Amino acid sequence: MPVGGAALDLVGVPLPDETLSVAKQSDAILLGAIGGYKWDKNEKHLKPETGLLQLRAGLGVFANLRPATVLPQLVDSSTLKKEVAEGVDLMVVRELTGGIYFGQPRGFSTTEKGEEIGFNTEVYATYEIDRIARVAFETARKRCGKLCSVDKANVLEASMLWRKRVTLMASDYPDVELTHMYVDNAAMQLIRDPKQFDTIVTNNIFGDILSDEASMLTGSIGMLPSACLGESGPGLFEPIHGSAPDIAGQDKANPLATVLSVAMLLRYGLQEEYAAITIESAVLDTLNNGFRTGDIFSSGKKLVGCKEIGEEVMKSVIKLFRNR
Repeated sequence: MPVGGAALDLVGVPLPDETLSVAKQSDAILLGAIGGYKWDKNEKHLKPETGLLQLRAGLGVFANLRPATVLPQLVDSSTLKKEVAEGVDLMVVRELTGGIYFGQPRGFSTTEKGEEIGFNTEVYATYEIDRIARVAFETARKRCGKLCSVDKANVLEASMLWRKRVTLMASDYPDVELTHMYVDNAAMQLIRDPKQFDTIVTNNIFGDILSDEASMLTGSIGMLPSACLGESGPGLFEPIHGSAPDIAGQDKANPLATVLSVAMLLRYGLQEEYAAITIESAVLDTLNNGFRTGDIFSSGKKLVGCKEIGEEVMKSVIKLFRNR
């Protein structure tokens, strides 16, 4: 189904009603990257990204899970020193449908002096904080039992409420170690000592920024999948990267984030754990065999395009299924 720029070209809106209707009736949704230079100058309601926000809101997916794992095969692709990057395995749980991206009032106005202003509102209700906190605690419980809540509670009232509600919920999870960190410190610590983190929970805008920062610990944004989950209904699974219009049609893009998003779809959306593990193992097998796209290429490896590395993953999937 069309969404984003494809939908704009087809029917003139970034999220057609039919697309949302079909999505709601699905078991799970795999979303391709959206956007491109062609639509950058469109008015806000006609930008591809608006379709993505509308899709998330329409599906009620409020929890964005973004893993950032430095694979042994790609540790040299990280811009950090090997001893810092090696062994990093963290999960960012981002609140997705509240905060400053959705808060009202928002817009443009003019002051009494005739100066134009733009304004947005950072606002969170207790239920929005509680439900994302519960997802984060449950996620941390399944991982290493450590949860770091990131906020700006020394300045922002919305963050003060955030910290209060997350702290209250901690009593329901005595097996999870909860810590708090201001967002500016968290941004520094992700670079200084990323292995201190296991699971991070934070609001929409902080999560948007920190998860992209965390992605670069791995060496390339082209390696990272994500899952967007709600309380009911289908989940939305997508790579965290954009559409890379500068290399469109050149067979250069790294498809592995999308492939790994399929693995997350199988695990979280369809409860098909074996299939998810098979796909993840096939990606590792492909990397072990030395195949690399340009964004993760290093000396001594085989540089290939999007199509060829995809074919290599498929070969590994078939081999793993035959050998099970």
